[in-house]
Amino acid sequence: MKVEATIDLQTAATTIWDVTVVGAGPSGALAARQLSQLGRRVLLVDKASFPRTKVCGCCLNPRGQQSLQAAGLGNLVSSLGAVDISRLKVGSGSRQADLPLQGTVSLSRQALDSALVTAAVDAGVQFLPQTEARLGATSTDGRIVRLRQGKRHEELQIRVLVAADGVGGGLMKGSEVDSTVRENSRVGAGIIVNCDAAHYRRGTIYMACGGDGYVGLVRLEDNRLDIAAAFDRKPVKQAGGLGPLAAQILREAHFPEIPNLDRRQWQGTPLLTRQSHRVFAKNAFLVGDAAGYVEPFTGEGMAWALAGGMSVAQIASRAVDGWDPALGEEWSRVHRQVVGRRQWLCRALSRGLRHPRLTHATIRVLSQFPFLATPFIRSLAETATTIKSGIR
Repeated sequence: MKVEATIDLQTAATTIWDVTVVGAGPSGALAARQLSQLGRRVLLVDKASFPRTKVCGCCLNPRGQQSLQAAGLGNLVSSLGAVDISRLKVGSGSRQADLPLQGTVSLSRQALDSALVTAAVDAGVQFLPQTEARLGATSTDGRIVRLRQGKRHEELQIRVLVAADGVGGGLMKGSEVDSTVRENSRVGAGIIVNCDAAHYRRGTIYMACGGDGYVGLVRLEDNRLDIAAAFDRKPVKQAGGLGPLAAQILREAHFPEIPNLDRRQWQGTPLLTRQSHRVFAKNAFLVGDAAGYVEPFTGEGMAWALAGGMSVAQIASRAVDGWDPALGEEWSRVHRQVVGRRQWLCRALSRGLRHPRLTHATIRVLSQFPFLATPFIRSLAETATTIKSGIR
């Protein structure tokens, strides 16, 4: 179902907004909803129309679902038909390990993102899709944001900005919080296909690991197959594109091939692993992937996004009443607590997957002794204790 705009560009430009959230993904939509529930006048802006096709982030682990529960949206994923995930099957070379996984679900981003934007609108947020945003000057009372729809341009006067425009979104580019791409960062790639291959069952996440990257596959609520990958840059060119390299890695891991995978139209991303210099600027807060990105696994990325969106609301709301640099420092501490400390595991996994021999040896051991993965599985399933709802 299409999520319509609730306001036009000209009307938005005549309003002084308490908070403008740029980026209507899970982090931005949830932050906007929480801020509106705190009584703030909130505008949510995104360059896309909703529903939108987005491949990454189609798994929600227990921590991500806990954030929704804390926001009063605990029934959302089940109402959208999310698929319960019970297995994680990892392959490298001729070896495959079949591991138990509890509490995780798969759900298309088309369904989830649209539902979260709708929930924000229901809470009083004004929504402006198909609108590009650019950062303007810092004003006496807040910030200036420039909006564009085609050839139409307007400037907004806002008190607080929440930047949730994702990896390489560009809103804060050139500012004091611009991000730095890590050396040897991989590129992301993905596609959603109609595929009846019986091997790829509902309720299982499949992960094929190769020397040049990895490919993850999971069934969605409508039985389409979501395929998301991370690749080293040079091998993409050598293989002839994203699809051919994905097909190569599936073959290397002895996973069944998907018809015409190498000839399908894939979506690519900017370089993935990056870190913002800071997660705040004067009258501005960064959340979600805009605050930095680490290659996530089995729903961790969505958990970070939702936890960040929940936690930033109360601090951003206080900033509406008057900016204090201490609020930025507080957000830095909270962000490290609810997001940064959780990223160590994914960093370790990402580094390990860059060493094919280590990956193959690990999977060979796990194929014989799957119980050795229990600490890893328990860490992924562990729920958060520090998420702040932002509602007093």
